[in-house]
Amino acid sequence: MSDRRERTRESESRKLLGRLRDTMAVEAAGQARLDRITHLTADSMGTEVCSIYLFRDDETLELCATEGLNAGAVHETRMRLGEGLVGQVARYGKVVSTPVAPAEPGFRYMPETGEEIYSSFLGVPIQRLGEKLGVLVVQTRDSRDFTQDEIYALEVVAMVLAEMTELGAFVGEGAALKARHTQPVMFRGSVGQEGTAEGHIWLHEPRVVVTHFVTDDPETEMARLQAAVDDLRVSVDQLLADTQDAEQIEVLEAYRMFANSKGWMRRMEEDISNGLSAEAAVEKEQSAAKARLKSVADTYLRERLQDLDDLSNRLLRILTGQGRETGAEMPDDPVLVARNIGPGDLLEYGRKLRGVILEEGSVGSHAAIVARALAIPLVINTGNITNEALNGDHVMIDGDQGIAHLRPDETVVTAFRDKIAMQAQAQQRYASIRDRACVTPCGERIELHMNAGLMADLPSLASSGAEGVGLFRTELQFLIRNKMPKRTELVDIYSRVMDAAGDKRVVFRTLDIGSDKVLPYMKPADEPNPALGWRAIRVGLDKPGVMRMQLQALLRAAKGRPLSVMFPFVAQYSEYAAGIAEMDKAIEREKKLGHLLPENITTGSMLETPALAFASRRFFSEVEFLSIGGNDLKQFFFAADRENERVRRRYDTLNVSFLTFIEDIISRCRETGTHLSFCGEDAGRPIEALCLTAIGLRSLSMRPASIGPVKNILMRSNLTEVKAVIDNARNRGEQSVRASVMEYLGSVTGRGNSAR
Repeated sequence: MSDRRERTRESESRKLLGRLRDTMAVEAAGQARLDRITHLTADSMGTEVCSIYLFRDDETLELCATEGLNAGAVHETRMRLGEGLVGQVARYGKVVSTPVAPAEPGFRYMPETGEEIYSSFLGVPIQRLGEKLGVLVVQTRDSRDFTQDEIYALEVVAMVLAEMTELGAFVGEGAALKARHTQPVMFRGSVGQEGTAEGHIWLHEPRVVVTHFVTDDPETEMARLQAAVDDLRVSVDQLLADTQDAEQIEVLEAYRMFANSKGWMRRMEEDISNGLSAEAAVEKEQSAAKARLKSVADTYLRERLQDLDDLSNRLLRILTGQGRETGAEMPDDPVLVARNIGPGDLLEYGRKLRGVILEEGSVGSHAAIVARALAIPLVINTGNITNEALNGDHVMIDGDQGIAHLRPDETVVTAFRDKIAMQAQAQQRYASIRDRACVTPCGERIELHMNAGLMADLPSLASSGAEGVGLFRTELQFLIRNKMPKRTELVDIYSRVMDAAGDKRVVFRTLDIGSDKVLPYMKPADEPNPALGWRAIRVGLDKPGVMRMQLQALLRAAKGRPLSVMFPFVAQYSEYAAGIAEMDKAIEREKKLGHLLPENITTGSMLETPALAFASRRFFSEVEFLSIGGNDLKQFFFAADRENERVRRRYDTLNVSFLTFIEDIISRCRETGTHLSFCGEDAGRPIEALCLTAIGLRSLSMRPASIGPVKNILMRSNLTEVKAVIDNARNRGEQSVRASVMEYLGSVTGRGNSAR
């Protein structure tokens, strides 16, 4: 009996899909195609009503076609996401089936549709790879419990509708939809790296487009699927065989588990039996997994579903031949678009990229670190841009605002190009002062240094006018490798950095890993709050072998030249003292080996924890230099995670309490004669830099592109006057001095525009 029912289901499902395919083969306008689909679906399922609701925007659904409801309601009936049963299907991406719809919680009667005579309701989401497109509904007069077979059939129709929408089947004269991938779209994300750029899209993982989704020959499709899965399994096994690292092996073992999953294979074979092609069956299961992914909170399960998504993409490329090498040529002005990307892949693209747009990522991610090093504008957390963008699409990226304009209209293009032109004019102005010392009108000399982390950064020493490298991030050399670098490799790298810097000082920060910077070959610590956990010098002191190797490499790389080394994330004097003890051991070992030692060694510390600001006078007397790590210090001062978009912009650097705290640090350093600098994103923002120097800082380190704007405002500003503005704002009880300083600058002729 069950076999006969299964055969009946397969037959009816294939019959319905066949009719859908025939409908799509007929030349017709978009609206006519939608009308035919609602008619044949209602007819095949024996229902009085079939309706298609599609999204007009992210929050609004519109009735775009119907068989059975009032024709006058088409394109007139609209509802908000979550409103009524249709809105609930759309919001949650789940099937709603009921024999008596008016009795269901959330039911909403739409009088213009004439649906009051219908009782039963079955609604399924129209979605593709997690992207919600609309809702497909059938209704009957009589109360009716829809069977699992009927629900499955309607889900298959919805899946085909989603594919047809992707392919533009419903556009044209009288169309219900605008053509996809042709309209301007603005993606508002987060700032990963400042800067603006214009270019054309290059997809890191080109999206596979399924064009063959219905079959009359299930056996052939089964064979195609099996052959593709066999190829997939072989490729995963080969990756495992070529991998030595235990952590990567663990990930690949999870891959292999899914690749050999009988349940996954069985579901795809069932889809093919019901009339789908092999690639359509893969994508149907992939879409279901993506829908589940959005509702899963457990990190482990999310990672496993992500594994399944990646495997599905691999399988689709095998089936369609649409691999990463699609024959498309990278444009001359590429803007990279990806869901996420590792530092190694991003470095392979290098400076040829105009910009980077990521669906995921964070301000402290490996990709953001590399983007800053390469001075490439980066926008992160942009939603579903990988589903919307196509290779070659025109795009404008505003890293200053965290916005990407995909296929922008002429108004946006004009405004954006005006902004780029103004920035270019400003850069010309900055070039004229590049080789001049930064001296303010009140006679204060300010040192401006650059941050670096790659050899590719070093040419900016000359082009930016930086006086040296105030921070060289040594962890990038560890992050971009699949295994721990050898000491000889580090010696070579550090030596070349010092060679490129010439007589300019380079401050090497020892390995700053942990928190958001996890080495690919290092098992991540299971910590509830990694930013406050096992990181930086804490790792170095617990794993002294790595620290010693790095210190020895730095000593050898100096080749007798002066060397400056800085320890990160020091919270108390004993940690700094332990770091110095390791340096002393490294020096003694180099002496015994007869190696040439630097003519002068200076050691310092990052001040990134509020605790260190209150360390003993002994610490401030012994440490040779301090660098305030503004990014970390600010997040700990305000208890606001800089990776959390809800709070990271909530607190202003120019908050009176934070500036007062910085002033206290400056005062302590003056008492002991300790050289102090400020390093971080805020050092490179002109207004922030002006205020920091006004309260007493005389050394700033920033990304190379920021040196020109910062030098420009400092060389035109009287720090004594700015300090008075800050003090007056503080005395008036203002929370932040920003408004007062901006007002002051605006009142001084020629300074307002330069500061903004």
